[in-house]
Parts: sequence; C-alpha cells; structure tokens
Amino acid sequence: MAQPASESIVLGPGGGKLPLDGRSLYWVDSARMKTPQDLEVQSAETPWALRTKGLQHPLDGQALWVRFDAEVRDTESWYLAIGSSGIDRAQLFYRQEDGSWRTQEAGDSVPVSQWPVPGRVPTFELSRPTAKPVTYWLRVEHERVNFGAELALYSQGELVAVREREQFLLGGYFGVAVLLALVALANAVTYRDRNFSAYAAYLIVFTLGQAAYLGLGAQHLWDQSLQWNALSTFLLPGLSAVAALWFVQVVTEPARFSRLLNLAVGALIAALLVAVVLDTWFPSRGILLTRLGLTTAALALVVVLIGLVWLKGDDPDIRIIALGFVPVLVMALFPIARGLGLTPNSVLTRYGLAIGAAIEMPILFYALSRRGTRRREAHLRASALPHTDALTGLADRRSLLQRMEATLRRARGQKQSCALLVVRLANYEAIASEYGRETLDRALVVAASHMRRCATDIDLAARVDERDFALLIEGPTTPDQANARAQLLVASGLRQASALPPDLTLRLQVVVAMLPGQQPDAASALQWVLAAAALVKPDSRKQIRML
Repeated sequence: MAQPASESIVLGPGGGKLPLDGRSLYWVDSARMKTPQDLEVQSAETPWALRTKGLQHPLDGQALWVRFDAEVRDTESWYLAIGSSGIDRAQLFYRQEDGSWRTQEAGDSVPVSQWPVPGRVPTFELSRPTAKPVTYWLRVEHERVNFGAELALYSQGELVAVREREQFLLGGYFGVAVLLALVALANAVTYRDRNFSAYAAYLIVFTLGQAAYLGLGAQHLWDQSLQWNALSTFLLPGLSAVAALWFVQVVTEPARFSRLLNLAVGALIAALLVAVVLDTWFPSRGILLTRLGLTTAALALVVVLIGLVWLKGDDPDIRIIALGFVPVLVMALFPIARGLGLTPNSVLTRYGLAIGAAIEMPILFYALSRRGTRRREAHLRASALPHTDALTGLADRRSLLQRMEATLRRARGQKQSCALLVVRLANYEAIASEYGRETLDRALVVAASHMRRCATDIDLAARVDERDFALLIEGPTTPDQANARAQLLVASGLRQASALPPDLTLRLQVVVAMLPGQQPDAASALQWVLAAAALVKPDSRKQIRML
C-alpha cells in the first residue's frame, strides 16, 4: 500500500512555533484497540493520511492517531501542545534511546497537576537531542464534539512566552468579571435591585462557564475532581446560556408588551435547562446538538426582545443595553458553530465568547447603573416630598428653620458669623401676566437651579414663599463673602436659560443678613429678612441690600 509522505521535522536553535499541519499523518482507530507498538509493526498496512489544516474528526467511540518524526538539535526542550482544552484523553508515545516506550498522558482522564506539563491545554515534552529522528505517536479520545484542535511544536522559550501572555490576558478578563460580579451583587443587596440580581447571577455563572470551557477551572479550581471536570465542560457553559436568557428577560420585561412572548421566553428557559441536565446525566452527541439548537434559538429570541424594547420601550437606557449585548450575540455564534461541527477549531471558537463578554460587561454595568440611579432618584424624590418643595426640589421652610436653629447655636457657641440670603423673584407678576402659569413655574425652577449651583456642600438652599428663596451659608462667613455670593446669584438670573422664552431673564433681588444678630431664634431671623425683602421695590435699581 502506498503511504503518504511526511517530512522529518528538524527542531534546531532559534526556537519558535511549528504547526504539524502538512508534517504529520493520521489514522482513526474505530475500535480503540491499537497500541503504539501495534502501529509500529503494522505501519505499512495502516491507511495513514496526511493531516492538513482544518480537519475535523468525529471520534465517538474511536481514537485518533497522529504520527510524526522529529529530531531535536537544540539545547532547549521542545514540546507538543494541543490547541484546545477539555480534551477527554490525550497520550503521547515514543521510544527512548534504550528502546523502551515513554508514555505521557493528559486531558480530563488525569488531574492537571499530574500532566507531563501542567497547564490549560494538554502539553507533552519531546525527546532530548538524539543522533537520529524520533517517531512520535499521539493518541486522542474525544466524545460528542468533533476534534479539530491545532497541533503544534513549541520551543521552551516560545511556550513560556505564550503561556505568560495567556495568563496576563485571561487573568485581567477574569479579574474584571469577578470584580463586576461582586459589585453587581452588592448593588443588588444594598438597593434590592432585581436587574442587578439577575446581572450578578448571569456574570457568576457565565464566568464559571468560561473558566470550565477555557480549561482554567481544571487547572486552578477543581484539579482533583475528575468527574466534575468532565461534567463542568458542558454543564457550566449550558447554564450560562440559561442565565443569560433569564437576565435578558428581567431587563427587557417582555410581559409589558406581550404575555405570549413572555411565556415563550419562560418555556425556552425551561427547555434549555432540561436539555443541559439531560446532556449532563445522559451525554450523547444527539442531546448536545439539541442543546446547541436551543441555544441558537435563545440567541434569536434575545435579538427579538432587544429589538422589541428598542422600538416600543420608553427606557432611555435600553439602547446602551442593546449595544452591550451585540458583542456576545455575535461571538457566541462561533463556539456554537464549532459544537455543531460547522467550523474548525480557531481563535474565535476558543476565545470569541470571552472577547465578546469583555466588551459587553462594562457596557451593561454602566447601563444598569444609569437605570438603577434613575429609578432610585425617583424613589428618593418621592420619599423626600414631605421635606422639600414639590416644584423646585429645594428644602421647604420647615427644613430651613430646623437647620437654622442648629447653625445659630453653633455660631453663638463658636463666636462665628454665618449668613442668610433671601432671594426674591422681582418680576414674578410680570412673568405670570405676560407668559402664563406654565412659564412662571419654569422660571421658579430655573431660579431654584441657580440657588442650587450657588450653594456649597455645607450650605442649604430652600424655597420659603411663593416667590422667595433662601440660602443659608454656614460659618465662618464674612460680609464680603456673603455679598460675593449675592452678586453671583443676581448675575446668574440675568443669563438666558434654554427653558425660558428667548426674551425672558430673571430679575433676582437679594437681601443679605449676617447672623447671629439680635433675633432670638431662627423663625424671628427669617421673618426679619423676609420683611426687609418685601420693602424692596420690584423696579429698584439696587438689587442687593445688606442688613
């Protein structure tokens, strides 16, 4: 029988990476009965074929044999690496110089700590330098998913460099994922936010699923649990798809638009969960393909939900949320296609989902934070209504008096001065008669915004009457400082505001009182300053009066 030729590989100084595509032969043992010694003896009768790039092998109940010849002419060691994690079993055989067989085994059949070269993917050490080429026999068992991983030879320096880059990138990715999951969980507990609860659950399950899929779980988290390691490679990524669909359901709230659509989402979640459980306890290629089909349907349903809320929803943050989902929706297609046997193993099938999630996570967190802040602000405004002015959101008169009492006591005890500014909207009647009540309310809100901008963190701005505002400046304060604040208020009122008609500005008159004075309490002091403000004529050219 004519045998295909494969060149003997020379591994010399200079290092680097050398793929075995076109440099190795393969044969599939349908009975899984052959040993390397059998193949060595029967090599001429075995129907070897040249292994080329992109080949995929369905190995259910079978074993793949890969043969290549290599001669190491380098002082540093060389290694064979299988470019995929989650391999059921991989063995490398070669004869040593004394004629005995050396056997190395990796994959889910042994703990990572017992691999020839512990790491994320199966890696084997080649023979030391010899006077002639050495024949290597790689045996691979892999159920349910076609085997199409890259096989490559690495010098020791190149292998270390590749692993260092992987550790840096994957460490950063998982570090950010864990941090965001913890912050999301804290927000969920602190604010009782259902969106963050769903997001935290999704992030935790998704991160564990990626750890299992990329081989980091077997390497660092459950090294000695071989049964769990074999289960987790399929179970955790499946559960992450369930968690993702549930999270989208919580965020988009499809029940607001269609009860049937909401029931369809729930039914798909249940069906996907059942498929994941069946695939775990009764593993077969058929159940896996069913699960992957349901996952594809879930991706399509996510697109429908996002599109529906985009078109019909009133959530201002939904477009940011939709933008966040796009990278994962696109990148998830590559591992699904790999599982269905539609595409060979590649960088996108291995790392595409992690790349998409790295883009998605900060976008979704930002959007959910905006949504949560907006909803909490509405709740806070509602809870603060008994203590604030309903129109402007400033403190009301009672809150101002309570704060003034404490401020006056402190000022007297420390022998320091504070200031009270009463600000009157002098053209109140003119605005009401010329523009109407709606514009008058807008003018009051704009005036309140000027008050709020003029107040520091320790000051208090309040609305004390229909047209009067007050600014309590806590000490120590000088008359010059209080007067400068009054000038700032007057000037801000004269600036054009977009919320008001183009020809309308606010005429603000300010009365400044330095406290504590002769007034016995806060109510008397406020009434004294209000009375002084009432005496100022609306058309007075002097807009600031010092008491």
